[in-house]
Amino acid sequence: MEMKKKVMIVAVLIFCVISSQMERVEPQVDCFDACSTGCPLTNGKLRQRCEGKCRIRCGPDSTAEGNLG
Repeated sequence: MEMKKKVMIVAVLIFCVISSQMERVEPQVDCFDACSTGCPLTNGKLRQRCEGKCRIRCGPDSTAEGNLG
């Protein structure tokens, strides 16, 4: 019983060391994709207008900011 506790403690410590060394990867979401998701799909004219506004708002090489869900 004592041996199982030691093995478990060592396993938990190893897991903690490994997880603390991992790097967090930020999601790559571009601004245009986040903006154009809200554009209407049923009306082509409104969709084009909305996408045009998204292009103006986001510009080249912009990233989405704020709460994306």
